[in-house]
Formats: sequence, structure tokens, C-alpha cells
Amino acid sequence: MTVRLEPAQPCQFGTGGDLFGLYHATSGSARSAVLMCPPLGQDMIRSHRVYRQLADALAQQGIAVLRFDYYGSGDSAGDSAELDWARCRTDMVTAAGELRARSGCTRLIGFGARLGGSIALNAATAARLSELLLWDPVLDGSQYVVALDALQDALRADPMRFGEPRTYEDAAGQWLGFPVGAGLRRQLDTWRAEPLPMPVRVFDSLPPTAAHDWNLLLGDAVNVTELPTAASWDELDRLEHAILSPDLIRAVGDYLRVAA
Repeated sequence: MTVRLEPAQPCQFGTGGDLFGLYHATSGSARSAVLMCPPLGQDMIRSHRVYRQLADALAQQGIAVLRFDYYGSGDSAGDSAELDWARCRTDMVTAAGELRARSGCTRLIGFGARLGGSIALNAATAARLSELLLWDPVLDGSQYVVALDALQDALRADPMRFGEPRTYEDAAGQWLGFPVGAGLRRQLDTWRAEPLPMPVRVFDSLPPTAAHDWNLLLGDAVNVTELPTAASWDELDRLEHAILSPDLIRAVGDYLRVAA
């Protein structure tokens, strides 16, 4: 059953109201709630629209949703250079508490794309989530740091964007236009996913060349939904394009229509 869509409600929460979120309420009592954990940097910008579309679609199904920004990202307080992995984890736990208070739901489901999925994996137990839905999550931080460094270096020398290559010094301390501190690099470099004592479903839209063995790090209990259209997360010539995925919205909605 679908319900009438209510406008998303802006909210500030956390210590001193330093976190910003958008709460998507249902017109009646929510039957469950989804906490949407955003990715970081360029992926956050590119997936913003699909996060909003998914939140609206779930609210129409009677599922309350909270979208939020970590400290140092989006519309929350703090500078981009202050973005910190441990703080992101704490912010997710805080956001889970906010969603419980607003929705009245005790069963919370976490959703996250890319590093948003990684943060959800890292904080799911502390946030007392019941289940995770992950879209192309990053499972090995050290491999991802190497991949981002390579993409940043290709961007620095891309003739379609720059008349001549930028210097290494000019592009230092950045990932695709966003500053990255040494602390965050170290934190990501040492992070690796581990199996969790809760259901995990992966929505896989990675191209075959980048496919993961999801079971290797998430365990045999993980369920995988293959999406028919690959997402262009790491394609240099599409970095300025939004990531759109009607397939994802449909697949998550269909799954939660039965499971939530």
C-alpha cells in the first residue's frame, strides 16, 4: 500500500545542532524506518538525487526515512578538511537515535552507497540496526585509497579538463575536488569490512571489471541483488554526472515492500 507523500522536514540534531538532516515522514504510522548514510566527497554529490528519489519512494510505501550529512560534509557544521572516519561513525549512531525518536520505530534498516555503506557496516552494531542494504559498498579501505589516488592523478592530467597538467603540489591533499586530511587517509587505509551478526543485502551495480567477491568480507550470509545497469562511480569522463539508478530504487522498494 502507498501513502500520500509528505514534504521532507529539515532538522538539526546532535550536540549543539551541528548535524543537518531531512526527515521523510509518512502520512500515517510508519511501519519501519530507513537511515540513509551518504557516501563521501564526489560520490555524495553525484548520488544526492537518487538518495532523495529513494527516500521519497520509501515514504510513499509507509517507511519513514532520515537522510543526513556527517560533520564536515554537506549542510552539517564543520569544514571538509575536518571530515573524520570515527566522527562519521558517531554521527551515524546519533542519526539513528534521531530517526527512532521521530518515527517511533524500534526496527531501523541502514542504507548506504560506496563509503556510506562502509560507514553503515562500521557503525551498524553501535547504532542498533536490524538490517543493512548496501549499494556497491567499499569493503577494503586500503584498496579504495589506492583507487582514489589513481583517479585523482588521472584527473590532474586530464586534457579534457586542463590545458596542461596540474602540478602534483597543486593537486596534493585532494580527492576529486574535495580536500582529504592525512588522518582520514590513515583511517580509510586501515579499515576493512568484517561479517556482521545481522542480515546484509548488497545491491551490486559495479561493472564486471570492478566486481567484488561480496562473500569474502561480508560472509556467506550476505544476499546479493544484481542490478542490470552498471553505475559509473569511477569513470573519469563522467565525474561531473549524477549517478542515477531507477533499477536501485525499484529493487530496494520491492525488497522492503515484503521485508520491512
